[in-house]
Amino acid sequence: MDGARTIGVILGGGEGSRMQPLTLERAKPAVPIAGKFRLVDLPLSNCINSGIREIYLLTQYSSASLHRHVQATYNFDQFSRGFVRLLAAEQTMRSNGWFQGTADAVRQSIHHFMRAEPDLVVILSGDHLYRMDLRDIIHTHLETGADVTVSTKPVERSEAGSLGIMQVDRSQRIVEFFEKPGDGDSLTQLRAPMYEEERYLASMGIYVFNVDALCDLLSDSRGDDFGKQIIPKAIRNRRVYSYVFEDYWKDIGTIRAYWEASLALTEDFPSFTLYDMNAPIYTRMRFLPPTKINHAAVARCLLAEGSIIDADSIEHSVVGLRAVVREGTRISDSILLGADYYGHERGTPPDAPAVGIGRNCRIERAIIDKNVRIGDNVVISPEGKDEVREDLCWVRDGIIVIPRDTIIPEGTVL
Repeated sequence: MDGARTIGVILGGGEGSRMQPLTLERAKPAVPIAGKFRLVDLPLSNCINSGIREIYLLTQYSSASLHRHVQATYNFDQFSRGFVRLLAAEQTMRSNGWFQGTADAVRQSIHHFMRAEPDLVVILSGDHLYRMDLRDIIHTHLETGADVTVSTKPVERSEAGSLGIMQVDRSQRIVEFFEKPGDGDSLTQLRAPMYEEERYLASMGIYVFNVDALCDLLSDSRGDDFGKQIIPKAIRNRRVYSYVFEDYWKDIGTIRAYWEASLALTEDFPSFTLYDMNAPIYTRMRFLPPTKINHAAVARCLLAEGSIIDADSIEHSVVGLRAVVREGTRISDSILLGADYYGHERGTPPDAPAVGIGRNCRIERAIIDKNVRIGDNVVISPEGKDEVREDLCWVRDGIIVIPRDTIIPEGTVL
């Protein structure tokens, strides 16, 4: 890759509290997206499609399902040097604690991937929705002679105040970094000079480091976070440049952001397309049968494999793997994450509904997590509810979420 040996490092993230209850039992990169993928499939696919085949995934919180998915999916052939290596937080002679932030995760793990003798390290987040040819940012990094390159996204003023904003000169060298500058005069001074309209360059949390610069910055500073500590220090002492990314990018950091990004995929002409065969998204092969629609009016939906649909209507929704929706049910503006199995699992109470959604239910503005059992005549809607955290449901950001493995009895109104 431009003669430089490059490895990818993907950050598995922390607790993901703003995504709960979806992250109560799984890491944020393991959250399903678009019916059949996991969020981690996006950065992994970007690496593979860009020719980066030596990839390290740093994990810590509730990582079992993430590990299982990656191990079942990303196996390169024996004649290739490619791999996806899982590096969990560990106790060693160097450290005996959990990762304290993005930079600390790399600091504690760097001895593992230094064995690959890389020239460049590309650091990516595991919970962003985007498609990027990483060869472009690497080419920019080498062409400018940068020590560090930060991928930035042009945003409007209304968004900029709550993001990390980079101030650049005419050569795209970053001269200042401001974390959440607000909406005052200090923000106005950060306006990007290359745009006629008012735009600001927000950090995407995607970095390219020369390996010596990365090692020096991590050893010289005890800062735990790239955005808050390492990058500001690098700007003062190193050549740090911006790579401007103009295409779609979404940080899936909250329930609302996840719901909006998921349903946006169902539009006629979505900003992010799943149908680019030049840069496909890879995921686990499950060998499921096609979805069967016995009866339903379906509009603006994504339907993953293996589902059985007998609903009255499903509109503007995402239906995941092995989802079962029974007669008379109406679903709108919702995400069904599907199931790991059909019917009844061993140990399920004998009087519990079968996995899936029962008859004559109404579900709107909802996220139904995996393996949920919903009885007949159930109503699920956030209408008229403030923030709620109960056993059967959570309401966050105006969205009602049914946690994984929940059993909802017949006739329940939520």
